[in-house]
Amino acid sequence: MRKKHWMVLLVFGLFILACKKDHPIKEEIDRFLGFHKPSNFPDPVYNFANNEVTKEGFELGRALFYEPRLSRNNTISCGSCHIQSAAFTQHGHDVSHGIDDRLGTRNSPPIMNLAWSKAFMWGGGVYDLDLQPITPITTHEEMDENLENVLNKIRALPKYTAMFKQAFGTEEVTTARFMKALSQFMLMCVSSNSKYDQVMRKEGPVFTADEQEGYVLFKEKCASCHSEPLFTDGSFRNNGLGTSAVNDQGLYAVTLIETDRYKFKVPSLRNLKYTAPFTHDGRFLALDGMLEHYNSEVRDTPNLDPLLRKNGRLGMVLSATDKLKLTAFLGTLNDEVFINDKRFSEQ
Repeated sequence: MRKKHWMVLLVFGLFILACKKDHPIKEEIDRFLGFHKPSNFPDPVYNFANNEVTKEGFELGRALFYEPRLSRNNTISCGSCHIQSAAFTQHGHDVSHGIDDRLGTRNSPPIMNLAWSKAFMWGGGVYDLDLQPITPITTHEEMDENLENVLNKIRALPKYTAMFKQAFGTEEVTTARFMKALSQFMLMCVSSNSKYDQVMRKEGPVFTADEQEGYVLFKEKCASCHSEPLFTDGSFRNNGLGTSAVNDQGLYAVTLIETDRYKFKVPSLRNLKYTAPFTHDGRFLALDGMLEHYNSEVRDTPNLDPLLRKNGRLGMVLSATDKLKLTAFLGTLNDEVFINDKRFSEQ
């Protein structure tokens, strides 16, 4: 009996010791580290001096991102069209589905690595992340609300006035603070832990033979527009898709400059496993279709990018083997850590 008693005490003591040992680890996991620039990334272009990312600001921004009261009838949040498991796109939808199941005209772009972006949305028009949310909030096909109504709804909820107090030192809900909080959440959505990133940072993984050959092909045929490590140069280009059903003219609708007609923002190629369908109007359901477009389907449209008109040929030559190897390399850009990061999930 005494032996059994001592065994119970020993097990209990080991349990307490284990809990104490694990506690610092849990604290390290829970500790908010703020915005971190990956070592293989360039310096961000966002001005953090005007909006430092804090734990309280990030958590407020996350709550607002998933808040359906941002829409007219309180049914659609930012997270409705930007779903984490789809790299913050609306997976499977060619164009966005908004309030009252209204259809937009463009595919929902991913929310990732926005600290390195100077222009937003497929057709441009917004050049400051702190202003970007105004567009979906006020667009008829998306949230169909006005900003003052949104702020009044937020002000009426004690949860939010308390969170604004924690984040900004005051309960006053203003447009600027509302926008900065959303920016803080989006700025933290950094995708930088793909196999490609680990290879570039020499963290252990190496490319397979097909991935390496695909990487060589990528640098030869794709990197002029999809430059590393963000896999977009942030420019607006006409890639010969031809007009869409709604004759979306891209950047031209903003600038009214003739040479901008049918130009759209070059998307990042990160996380393609999760973000189909592809292009501004979601016309390609799979990556193979996108690659075949560049091989044989580029149209001689006004303002076609000169890179797609070389040696008397439209597009680029891609054999079946080339496409397989490019696909293998592009697969190394998928970031499961980002997709599953609980910090970005609705709480």
